[in-house]
Amino acid sequence: MDVATRLRNLAVSDSGFLFDPYTGSTFSANETGRAILELLKQGLDAEGVRKELAKRFEVGPSDDLDRDVREFLLLLKDQGILPKNPSE
Repeated sequence: MDVATRLRNLAVSDSGFLFDPYTGSTFSANETGRAILELLKQGLDAEGVRKELAKRFEVGPSDDLDRDVREFLLLLKDQGILPKNPSE
């Protein structure tokens, strides 16, 4: 199954509760995490996500933003939602 399908089928509540119907895993995301998921579902890559978040939240490029995106992507990889290897 491709990443786009996997992301599209991920259930996300307004409060940030996420449910992966393929594994049954659940976890929570804050506002930034929900925004990252929305952007990933739109097909943006990590760099595109960072740029869009910087615009939405009116912040310039920062280590905090980079770290937040990187950590959330790692969480999605750990949950098996994103592939651990970028070529997958």
